[in-house]
Amino acid sequence: MSGARPPPYAEKRSSGIAGLPEPASASSRPRLSEGPSSFRSETTHKRSSTLGGQQQPHANPRSSNSSFEERRTDRLHVTTRETLITRTRSPPRRSAPVQDKPRAADGASRQRSSEPRRDARHETPVPEKPPPPPWEPEVTLLPHTTAPLACRISLPPLASAAPPALQPKPLHELSLEAQEAVVIEDLLFVFMGYEGQYIRFAKGYNPFEERDRLAGPQWRILPGLDPSLQDLTESMLRMASHYTALETFVDVQSRDEFGSVNHALCASIRKLLHEYLVMVAQLETQFLSDDSFTLHVLNVHILPTSHMMAQLYALAHELLKRNALLDDETDDSSDSNDDFDHILEQLREGGELVPGNMTGNKICKGGTVLAIITKRLEVMSGDPAARALLTTLLRDASRPYMQMLNEWLHHGAINDPHSEFLIKEQRSIRRERLEQDYVDEYWERRYTIRDHDKSQSVPPQLEAVKHKVLLAGKYLNVVRECGGVDVSQKVMDVPTSFDDPRFLDNVNNAYAHANDSLMRLLLTSHDLPARLRSLKHYFFLDPSDYFSYFLELGASELRKPVKSVNTGKLQSLLDLVLRQPGSVVSLDPFKEDVKVEMNEITLVKSLQRVVNITGIEQGETLQPLASNQPQPEGDKNANGYTSLQLDYAVPFPVSLVISRKTIWRYQALFRYLLSLRYLESQLSTTWQTHTRGVAWSYRSSAPAIEVWKRRVWTLRARMLVFVQQLLYFCTAEVIEPNWQSLMARLQAKEEDDGGSPSPSMRVTRTVDELMQDHVDFLDTCLKECMLTNSKLLRIHSKLMQTCTIFATYTNWLSRELEKADPDLSGTTKPPNMTPEQWRHFQAVRAQKPSSSSSSSSSSQQQQQSQQQQQDPNSSAIGPAGSSSSAAGAGNDARIAELFDVLRKWETNFSRHLQILLDALNHYAATETVVLLSLCARLSAANQGTEWAGMSRGEEDGVV
Repeated sequence: MSGARPPPYAEKRSSGIAGLPEPASASSRPRLSEGPSSFRSETTHKRSSTLGGQQQPHANPRSSNSSFEERRTDRLHVTTRETLITRTRSPPRRSAPVQDKPRAADGASRQRSSEPRRDARHETPVPEKPPPPPWEPEVTLLPHTTAPLACRISLPPLASAAPPALQPKPLHELSLEAQEAVVIEDLLFVFMGYEGQYIRFAKGYNPFEERDRLAGPQWRILPGLDPSLQDLTESMLRMASHYTALETFVDVQSRDEFGSVNHALCASIRKLLHEYLVMVAQLETQFLSDDSFTLHVLNVHILPTSHMMAQLYALAHELLKRNALLDDETDDSSDSNDDFDHILEQLREGGELVPGNMTGNKICKGGTVLAIITKRLEVMSGDPAARALLTTLLRDASRPYMQMLNEWLHHGAINDPHSEFLIKEQRSIRRERLEQDYVDEYWERRYTIRDHDKSQSVPPQLEAVKHKVLLAGKYLNVVRECGGVDVSQKVMDVPTSFDDPRFLDNVNNAYAHANDSLMRLLLTSHDLPARLRSLKHYFFLDPSDYFSYFLELGASELRKPVKSVNTGKLQSLLDLVLRQPGSVVSLDPFKEDVKVEMNEITLVKSLQRVVNITGIEQGETLQPLASNQPQPEGDKNANGYTSLQLDYAVPFPVSLVISRKTIWRYQALFRYLLSLRYLESQLSTTWQTHTRGVAWSYRSSAPAIEVWKRRVWTLRARMLVFVQQLLYFCTAEVIEPNWQSLMARLQAKEEDDGGSPSPSMRVTRTVDELMQDHVDFLDTCLKECMLTNSKLLRIHSKLMQTCTIFATYTNWLSRELEKADPDLSGTTKPPNMTPEQWRHFQAVRAQKPSSSSSSSSSSQQQQQSQQQQQDPNSSAIGPAGSSSSAAGAGNDARIAELFDVLRKWETNFSRHLQILLDALNHYAATETVVLLSLCARLSAANQGTEWAGMSRGEEDGVV
């Protein structure tokens, strides 16, 4: 008769190790003598040696083989003794139980002794029941995922699904020592995420659900375990739950869409989990070789590892919650527009609608992962073990981030396939668009900081220097596109983690180097100061001799309506003038970049449109209209003089400083100065007419005519003083001082670049400061020239319109004066006129038929009426309808009508000039002090009039 066999479930578990019989000696360990766990220890030992990579030494000095041989010998002795006793006893007696043999052998002996004795020779064979079919669970291969190291082996079946024949013996039937032995053996399996015989998954946990595995399994112990062992066992089961959750976390977070920082973090956690499995293998070796290894000893050994696993689990749990993979985290502050913008940005960059891109705001990656680890490191600063663990994780997880940072700082390039870096690049914005870019998209939006990205944040280590990081890469990117950076060189001797003491020095030095490289590129290679001086020549009319010559040559074209102007002809005339020897601009190397344009929109309308949109009066920065914004309607009566503007082509990278936004400011100032110079030339032509015309120069015999002429001369002089003082103020007191201040800053930077760089590479001035200085210079000029205040702009527009109408109707006034003066209406020579003047007057009158006079007068009246229809509030008062009434009236009626027209002009000019003076006083006291100088200059043009010193209430009523 052979010895007692173990239960089927235990036989199934130990089938991998053949030839190791169950010990039956009474002196052997109780946990090895029980049926359900007869060969579990050997299987565990074999599995742990495989996981650990090598066989661990036994704590017991005795070898494992000698121990098994002794137990095998004891088992054979007990079996032989049992057989002899059974054969010598009588049939009706039952054999007495043997005290020192196992329960399984004792039960088998009692079963056999209860049967009646039969003669072996007359024994008839009894048919046996067929054995149940074997339980053969299958293992399958899982499909590939984007995580390259994820487990691809299917999970084992649940223990509850095993046949009843494989279920272990109940715990209440085992002794205390046997219970402890089977619990330790089960714990070694549970620590690796597998179910044991007596420790199984709790009900409601599904290991095939990813969310359940990420949360960690809950365990249940079969009933019957001693309470002292149960409490200790339950405390150790938490570490097993943490291991399963961490193993699943590594498989999930190492997928491609979670980014390289998560991949590095998972690699670091995977290394710690490998050390954890080595510890489990060592514990299994001690359990098999050391008889004094108890549950309490096991608990003591795993305490440090349990603390480490708890810290890892807490970190993983927080990351999973941020990724919405563990709990349904409500995010009320998230805006759906961010999702749409993110998707559109991915599509513009040629990306695909993959899960990583679609749910970019739900994936916690990049700087957010580093921020979470850093925050936990600060919270756990009082725990040395947790601090050391989190420091290691932060160091390992930050390596790919630091690699991207160094590539950006030292090469100006972004290698960020998972969109997790501090700097975001929009590749759809290219430098070729700088020629049409009125919003500085290339510089302002090509590279931006991920400040408002809900899925990512700036690492705390970079929060104080994030703007330096942005500017360093932007500067170096410009230099790299100009061929000034060798991207093939590998970055050497740079910090690779945030805890490196050279981390901040690396950022500061890279920033200083990039700024110095770009500044040297702009100031020396591309000669930025010469470019700015060239802009001043053309847009601020610094040497105005060439431009006056250009206006004379192109007068025939500039008088035409704007739609009839030949821009190509004007461009040829401008090129001819710019190449004229003896002119200052003939030596300009950039004169080829100047182009002639026609803008149908008046300057006042475009400036009012910009002021109303941007709110410049509230202190905001002036922003020109973008190309996609609706443009105001053009002036139907605009001619070449009012629509002429210049354009300037700027190459890259100088176009970053002289961008389309700054060119628009230059154009606004140019059109304003051109309008003043053109109005000055018109009033000067009026002065020539008043000086050379016979009707104006001789002394009339009618006193009323002389009074009227003196009032016309006075009004013309006041208008000319207004225009000249305004032009002088804008050029000599606004543009020139601000220009000198800008060039002084540039010259200081050039002197700094000429010297040797300091060892600390201290940055005195940056390219962004230079760009801002340039924009501030132009904005200051626009503001002090009264072009950014809607109220001053309206008043100024009415004054300019009044002066323009007065200069336009000079010829009409001359003709009306000839008709109203009784000395000139006859055919005899006036007594106060010399014979030469009379002959000249007769010759001029003979050249002007009445038909041409009437047609010219009607055309001027039609032009005036159109201007009044266009601007109902216009102050341009003209002589509409006076010619027809004067046809049949006498000289007195003509003179009275001339006085009436002149009075309207005087009233409008004086009233609006006084309103302008009061407004200048107000804004000079509240905003711009320099306007006091203009106010003092213009006050002389309004002295002695009835509008001088007008009250504030009257001003509000007339504006």
